[in-house]
Amino acid sequence: MLKRISSNSRSTEVGSAMTRMTKAYNNANLTTDSYLDELMTGLSAENNLLTKAVDRSKAESQLEEKDDVRDDKIRSLFQFVKGQTVHPDPAIRAAAETLMVVFDKYGLSMVDDSYGTETTLVKSLLDELGEDSLQASITAVAGTAELIAQLQAAQDDFEDFRVEYQTEKGKEEKLENATTIKKRMVGTINNQLVVHLRAMSNVDEALYGDFVGAVSTIIAENNEEVKKRRKKPEPAA
Repeated sequence: MLKRISSNSRSTEVGSAMTRMTKAYNNANLTTDSYLDELMTGLSAENNLLTKAVDRSKAESQLEEKDDVRDDKIRSLFQFVKGQTVHPDPAIRAAAETLMVVFDKYGLSMVDDSYGTETTLVKSLLDELGEDSLQASITAVAGTAELIAQLQAAQDDFEDFRVEYQTEKGKEEKLENATTIKKRMVGTINNQLVVHLRAMSNVDEALYGDFVGAVSTIIAENNEEVKKRRKKPEPAA
Protein backbone atom coordinates (compact mmCIF):
# COMPACT_ATOMS: atom_id res chain seq x y z
CA MET A 1 0.00 0.00 0.00
CA LEU A 2 1.17 3.51 -0.79
CA LYS A 3 2.39 5.06 2.47
CA ARG A 4 2.75 8.65 3.60
CA ILE A 5 6.16 10.30 3.56
CA SER A 6 7.71 10.69 7.00
CA SER A 7 7.19 14.07 8.61
CA ASN A 8 10.65 13.63 10.15
CA SER A 9 12.27 13.85 6.72
CA ARG A 10 14.83 16.59 6.30
CA SER A 11 14.30 19.37 3.78
CA THR A 12 16.96 17.87 1.52
CA GLU A 13 15.33 14.43 1.76
CA VAL A 14 11.90 15.74 0.80
CA GLY A 15 13.47 17.69 -2.05
CA SER A 16 15.27 14.64 -3.36
CA ALA A 17 12.15 12.47 -3.11
CA MET A 18 10.05 15.10 -4.89
CA THR A 19 12.60 15.38 -7.70
CA ARG A 20 12.39 11.63 -8.27
CA MET A 21 8.57 11.70 -8.16
CA THR A 22 8.54 14.47 -10.75
CA LYS A 23 10.76 12.45 -13.07
CA ALA A 24 8.52 9.42 -12.62
CA TYR A 25 5.46 11.53 -13.38
CA ASN A 26 7.04 12.96 -16.52
CA ASN A 27 7.61 9.40 -17.72
CA ALA A 28 4.02 8.39 -17.00
CA ASN A 29 1.10 8.94 -19.37
CA LEU A 30 -1.22 10.63 -16.89
CA THR A 31 -1.70 14.09 -18.38
CA THR A 32 -5.44 13.45 -18.77
CA ASP A 33 -5.74 13.59 -14.96
CA SER A 34 -6.00 17.36 -14.54
CA TYR A 35 -6.12 17.16 -10.73
CA LEU A 36 -2.94 15.10 -10.60
CA ASP A 37 -1.25 17.36 -13.14
CA GLU A 38 -2.09 20.42 -11.05
CA LEU A 39 -0.80 18.71 -7.92
CA MET A 40 2.51 17.72 -9.50
CA THR A 41 2.99 21.13 -11.11
CA GLY A 42 2.43 22.80 -7.75
CA LEU A 43 4.76 20.43 -5.91
CA SER A 44 7.45 20.90 -8.53
CA ALA A 45 7.23 24.67 -8.07
CA GLU A 46 7.41 24.23 -4.30
CA ASN A 47 10.46 22.02 -4.75
CA ASN A 48 12.21 24.77 -6.68
CA LEU A 49 11.52 27.17 -3.78
CA LEU A 50 12.79 24.53 -1.35
CA THR A 51 16.04 24.15 -3.29
CA LYS A 52 16.65 27.89 -3.16
CA ALA A 53 15.84 28.01 0.56
CA VAL A 54 18.28 25.16 1.26
CA ASP A 55 20.95 27.04 -0.69
CA ARG A 56 20.35 30.08 1.55
CA SER A 57 20.84 27.89 4.61
CA LYS A 58 24.09 26.58 3.15
CA ALA A 59 25.32 30.15 2.67
CA GLU A 60 24.70 30.86 6.35
CA SER A 61 26.69 27.75 7.28
CA GLN A 62 29.51 28.89 5.01
CA LEU A 63 29.58 32.24 6.79
CA GLU A 64 29.91 30.44 10.13
CA GLU A 65 32.72 28.30 8.73
CA LYS A 66 34.62 31.37 7.52
CA ASP A 67 34.21 32.96 10.95
CA ASP A 68 35.58 29.78 12.54
CA VAL A 69 38.65 30.04 10.29
CA ARG A 70 39.14 33.66 11.34
CA ASP A 71 38.78 32.70 15.01
CA ASP A 72 41.45 30.03 14.60
CA LYS A 73 43.85 32.56 13.06
CA ILE A 74 43.25 34.97 15.95
CA ARG A 75 43.96 32.26 18.52
CA SER A 76 47.07 31.07 16.67
CA LEU A 77 48.52 34.58 16.54
CA PHE A 78 47.78 35.37 20.18
CA GLN A 79 49.05 32.07 21.51
CA PHE A 80 52.18 32.12 19.37
CA VAL A 81 53.25 35.59 20.46
CA LYS A 82 52.37 34.87 24.10
CA GLY A 83 54.58 31.80 23.95
CA GLN A 84 57.47 33.91 22.73
CA THR A 85 57.30 36.06 25.89
CA VAL A 86 59.22 33.28 27.65
CA HIS A 87 61.77 32.85 24.86
CA PRO A 88 65.35 32.43 26.21
CA ASP A 89 66.65 35.14 23.87
CA PRO A 90 66.13 38.51 25.66
CA ALA A 91 65.66 40.42 22.40
CA ILE A 92 62.94 38.07 21.14
CA ARG A 93 61.32 38.00 24.58
CA ALA A 94 61.26 41.79 24.76
CA ALA A 95 59.79 42.08 21.24
CA ALA A 96 57.04 39.56 22.09
CA GLU A 97 56.21 41.46 25.27
CA THR A 98 55.86 44.65 23.24
CA LEU A 99 53.42 42.92 20.90
CA MET A 100 51.47 41.43 23.80
CA VAL A 101 50.73 44.92 25.07
CA VAL A 102 48.79 45.42 21.85
CA PHE A 103 47.14 42.00 21.89
CA ASP A 104 46.04 42.36 25.51
CA LYS A 105 44.07 45.47 24.57
CA TYR A 106 41.77 43.28 22.47
CA GLY A 107 41.86 39.90 24.16
CA LEU A 108 40.89 36.49 22.84
CA SER A 109 37.32 37.07 23.98
CA MET A 110 36.72 38.90 20.69
CA VAL A 111 36.13 35.51 19.03
CA ASP A 112 32.90 35.26 21.06
CA ASP A 113 31.58 38.65 19.96
CA SER A 114 29.03 39.23 17.19
CA TYR A 115 30.24 39.18 13.60
CA GLY A 116 30.15 42.96 13.38
CA THR A 117 31.93 43.60 16.68
CA GLU A 118 34.60 41.01 15.98
CA THR A 119 35.19 42.40 12.52
CA THR A 120 35.69 45.90 13.93
CA LEU A 121 38.09 44.67 16.60
CA VAL A 122 40.12 42.55 14.17
CA LYS A 123 40.38 45.46 11.75
CA SER A 124 41.57 47.72 14.56
CA LEU A 125 44.10 45.13 15.72
CA LEU A 126 45.47 44.66 12.20
CA ASP A 127 45.67 48.42 11.68
CA GLU A 128 47.62 48.78 14.91
CA LEU A 129 49.94 45.91 13.99
CA GLY A 130 50.63 47.71 10.73
CA GLU A 131 52.04 50.77 12.46
CA ASP A 132 55.72 51.53 11.82
CA SER A 133 56.55 51.47 15.53
CA LEU A 134 55.78 47.75 15.77
CA GLN A 135 57.53 46.49 12.65
CA ALA A 136 60.85 45.89 14.37
CA SER A 137 59.16 43.78 17.06
CA ILE A 138 57.19 41.81 14.46
CA THR A 139 60.38 41.10 12.53
CA ALA A 140 62.23 40.10 15.71
CA VAL A 141 59.64 37.44 16.57
CA ALA A 142 60.08 35.20 13.52
CA GLY A 143 56.79 33.77 12.27
CA THR A 144 54.60 36.61 13.55
CA ALA A 145 54.39 38.39 10.19
CA GLU A 146 53.17 35.21 8.50
CA LEU A 147 50.47 34.70 11.14
CA ILE A 148 49.35 38.32 10.80
CA ALA A 149 49.10 37.85 7.04
CA GLN A 150 47.00 34.72 7.55
CA LEU A 151 44.66 36.60 9.88
CA GLN A 152 44.35 39.42 7.34
CA ALA A 153 43.47 36.92 4.61
CA ALA A 154 40.85 35.24 6.83
CA GLN A 155 39.39 38.63 7.73
CA ASP A 156 39.17 39.67 4.07
CA ASP A 157 37.61 36.35 3.07
CA PHE A 158 35.01 36.57 5.83
CA GLU A 159 34.08 40.16 5.03
CA ASP A 160 33.88 39.59 1.27
CA PHE A 161 31.54 36.64 1.78
CA ARG A 162 29.53 38.48 4.45
CA VAL A 163 28.83 41.38 2.09
CA GLU A 164 27.70 38.92 -0.60
CA TYR A 165 25.59 36.98 1.93
CA GLN A 166 23.92 40.09 3.34
CA THR A 167 23.15 41.41 -0.14
CA GLU A 168 21.37 38.20 -1.09
CA LYS A 169 19.68 37.93 2.30
CA GLY A 170 18.36 41.47 1.90
CA LYS A 171 16.77 40.51 -1.40
CA GLU A 172 15.24 37.35 0.04
CA GLU A 173 14.39 38.40 3.60
CA LYS A 174 10.66 38.06 2.90
CA LEU A 175 11.03 34.54 1.49
CA GLU A 176 10.12 31.44 3.46
CA ASN A 177 12.74 29.21 5.04
CA ALA A 178 13.35 25.61 4.03
CA THR A 179 11.59 24.09 7.05
CA THR A 180 8.34 25.95 6.36
CA ILE A 181 8.32 24.93 2.70
CA LYS A 182 9.20 21.32 3.55
CA LYS A 183 6.33 21.04 6.03
CA ARG A 184 3.88 22.36 3.46
CA MET A 185 5.18 19.93 0.83
CA VAL A 186 4.90 16.98 3.21
CA GLY A 187 1.30 17.99 3.91
CA THR A 188 0.47 18.20 0.21
CA ILE A 189 2.16 14.88 -0.58
CA ASN A 190 0.46 13.04 2.28
CA ASN A 191 -2.98 14.67 2.30
CA GLN A 192 -3.50 15.15 -1.43
CA LEU A 193 -1.05 13.22 -3.63
CA VAL A 194 -1.01 9.97 -1.66
CA VAL A 195 -4.76 10.08 -1.04
CA HIS A 196 -5.49 10.71 -4.73
CA LEU A 197 -3.13 8.00 -5.97
CA ARG A 198 -4.55 5.44 -3.55
CA ALA A 199 -8.03 6.12 -4.88
CA MET A 200 -7.11 6.22 -8.56
CA SER A 201 -5.01 3.06 -8.45
CA ASN A 202 -8.15 1.24 -7.28
CA VAL A 203 -10.16 2.80 -10.10
CA ASP A 204 -7.66 2.17 -12.92
CA GLU A 205 -4.70 0.03 -11.91
CA ALA A 206 -3.52 -0.36 -15.48
CA LEU A 207 -3.18 3.38 -16.01
CA TYR A 208 -1.89 4.42 -12.60
CA GLY A 209 -0.02 1.29 -11.51
CA ASP A 210 3.48 2.19 -12.72
CA PHE A 211 3.42 5.71 -11.31
CA VAL A 212 1.91 4.62 -8.00
CA GLY A 213 4.56 1.90 -7.75
CA ALA A 214 7.32 4.42 -8.40
CA VAL A 215 5.97 6.87 -5.81
CA SER A 216 5.52 4.04 -3.31
CA THR A 217 9.16 2.96 -3.78
CA ILE A 218 10.47 6.52 -3.49
CA ILE A 219 8.54 7.17 -0.28
CA ALA A 220 9.46 3.78 1.20
CA GLU A 221 13.17 4.35 0.49
CA ASN A 222 12.99 7.85 1.94
CA ASN A 223 11.23 6.66 5.09
CA GLU A 224 13.75 3.86 5.56
CA GLU A 225 16.62 6.36 5.40
CA VAL A 226 14.86 8.56 7.95
CA LYS A 227 14.31 5.53 10.19
CA LYS A 228 17.98 4.51 10.00
CA ARG A 229 19.15 8.05 10.69
CA ARG A 230 16.93 8.46 13.74
CA LYS A 231 18.16 5.14 15.18
CA LYS A 232 21.78 6.27 15.12
CA PRO A 233 23.09 7.30 18.56
CA GLU A 234 23.73 10.98 19.08
CA PRO A 235 27.43 11.91 19.06
CA ALA A 236 28.98 12.46 22.47
CA ALA A 237 29.07 16.05 23.62
